[in-house]
Amino acid sequence: MRIKMLELLSGAAAASGVAVVIDVFRACSVASYAFAGGAARILPVDSVEEALALKAAHPDYLLAGERHCLKPAGFDFGNSPSEVAAADLAGRTLVHATSAGTRGLVAAMGSAERVLTCSFANMAATAAELLATAPPVVSVVAMGKAGMTSAPEDRMCGMYLANLLQDVPNAFAVIPQFLRKTASAEIFFGDTAIVPEADFDLCLTLDAFDFYLEAIRQADGRLALVRRDTPTQPAADMPSQV
Repeated sequence: MRIKMLELLSGAAAASGVAVVIDVFRACSVASYAFAGGAARILPVDSVEEALALKAAHPDYLLAGERHCLKPAGFDFGNSPSEVAAADLAGRTLVHATSAGTRGLVAAMGSAERVLTCSFANMAATAAELLATAPPVVSVVAMGKAGMTSAPEDRMCGMYLANLLQDVPNAFAVIPQFLRKTASAEIFFGDTAIVPEADFDLCLTLDAFDFYLEAIRQADGRLALVRRDTPTQPAADMPSQV
């Protein structure tokens, strides 16, 4: 297995083999919490306008997302794991529009053979699927801030996944401590907070869920994110973690 470490929207567009799109704060984390809450599917879209058009055509759909980290007008939820975790999403379709994560999925679908999305919340399940299928090439794409500039949380998450795939020990405990002191965390805390503080800990809960997420093309050609459950594995079969 050859692992390519890529970044930003340009990296997503250049992904090959199996692409793993990473946006820790907060799109990929939101997707995991939405599926854990019973969502039937998520429709990632490239723009707020596309999301609103889908809502107009399907009033039963729910909208989640952000622009500049804030909930767009007409949306049901922000790009917030705490908001979707508190909602009743059972059997619902969630349309998801974000500046980095969902745009990265759209971009990667144009270049990669298969597209997954990953956050710390479903890390082990994603690694287990990749180890089980052993694709020749895995493109790990750290989406960064708005898909335009690097973000430490996405790069660290990508490296954590790469370490699991190569059986290199990880030390997760230091990651939340480090990230809390970075510019990326300013949106959660203190005078600069503009999103729910609870989102920080939810995004940095390791292996909260035992499923991985895959982007597929539906029969109508629209991109959809779906939940794939992984069989329970004995601890001895999983890569080493610290």
